[in-house]
Amino acid sequence: MLKIRLLFLILVLLPVLITHADEALRHKIGQMIMVGFWGTEISDSLQYDIKNRNLGGIVTLANNLANPSQIKELTDSLQYMAETPLFISVDEEGGVVARLDEQNGFEATHTAYQMGTIFNLETTTRGQASKMAGWLESTGLNLNLAPVVDVNVNPNSPAIGYYGRSFSDNPNTVATHAAWFIDEFNEAGIITTLKHFPGHGSTEDDSHFGFTDVSNTWTRDELVPYEILLANGFSGMIMTGHLVNANIDSLHPATLSKLTLNGLLRDGLGYKGVVVSDAMYMRAIQDNYDFEEAIELAINAGVDILLYTTHMRDSVSLVGTIIDIVEEKVTSGLIAESVIDASYDRIMNLKACFWVPEGVDDRNSEQTPQNYSLFAYPNPFNDAANLVINLPQAGYIRLELFNVRGQRIDLVLEGYYSQGNHQVQIDGGRLSSGIYFLRLSEAGDTSTLKLSLIK
Repeated sequence: MLKIRLLFLILVLLPVLITHADEALRHKIGQMIMVGFWGTEISDSLQYDIKNRNLGGIVTLANNLANPSQIKELTDSLQYMAETPLFISVDEEGGVVARLDEQNGFEATHTAYQMGTIFNLETTTRGQASKMAGWLESTGLNLNLAPVVDVNVNPNSPAIGYYGRSFSDNPNTVATHAAWFIDEFNEAGIITTLKHFPGHGSTEDDSHFGFTDVSNTWTRDELVPYEILLANGFSGMIMTGHLVNANIDSLHPATLSKLTLNGLLRDGLGYKGVVVSDAMYMRAIQDNYDFEEAIELAINAGVDILLYTTHMRDSVSLVGTIIDIVEEKVTSGLIAESVIDASYDRIMNLKACFWVPEGVDDRNSEQTPQNYSLFAYPNPFNDAANLVINLPQAGYIRLELFNVRGQRIDLVLEGYYSQGNHQVQIDGGRLSSGIYFLRLSEAGDTSTLKLSLIK
């Protein structure tokens, strides 16, 4: 009889468990996708992708950005729809490639070449970067797909040199100006992106329009900016280039190359952060690889975020299509679920590092007051997070848990506590995956700690 009851329970619960497992996997895959859209209105399809498919990011283009107030209203609306905070990105390099400019209520800016080669002054580069970072911060754009750290090997390169997108033909100068640029954006709470790995500056072709091979023009000096910036603690994203480089991998462009991303970038240079693809619909990829094949190769190569400049494919949701494809490839063993988990962890860690919602505390609130401390482990967590509160002296404290919208969802503890360490546990079982914030208050001081829940 016991065996029959156990069998009955298994038959009843198994579909539920499988459904929850499938939902968790699809939830993670959604975070690995960044899409664009046309115009200034958010379509019903895109709203559904954000609300129900856990879309991870939006890339904005010139047609989305009419004026400062419209952009802020757009980004606020997008974030309000999202359970997990969105990366909302823009290309704001300076010069020709600057989506915020004099045409939509901002200002014209210098090119990277002017900053790094013509002027070559810290004050000029920092000054412009600070101004642009302020524009992003004020409009709710939280991810800049810049700076370009390609070395200006070929000044006539149709994708880089021709448009003045490289700081210099000297890799050390490139790294120096990129570091100043990054500092100013990080100061404003904006994530930055190094591009285009492993180096686009020597190209004689443009990957927007077709196959691009740098095997005979690329040198290892083009890795120097990455080496310097990573050694100095760069914590943003790195964008791949759709470039075939036989010095590294003779078969696949960097975006689809394990040897380039998991090999050279992660194992060789020690990069632990988020890898984002260049636009996957560029012809260098689209003309040479099947849609599904490109997705599989990119994820297995080490790409964490697949970037597309549209959210529709054949009149249906591109996001839903990609999630279906990746889920099927995980089920069939073509993509290991551990690869999805690793990408999801990197994405959530980066979001947790930069995201603080209004109404909880400002960006500097993690500077813990000197009279007490708050620590959590593990973080990210799945089942439970252990919290340790250290009180150098007895006092009345309050510990609250907030979601990403600044809404209090739990009063964890409140009362008079004695001097010393106190431990409490946050139960993740009743919470959805995402980012949460603990606020500890004592004698008028507050401290905020970010928690990342991954299921």
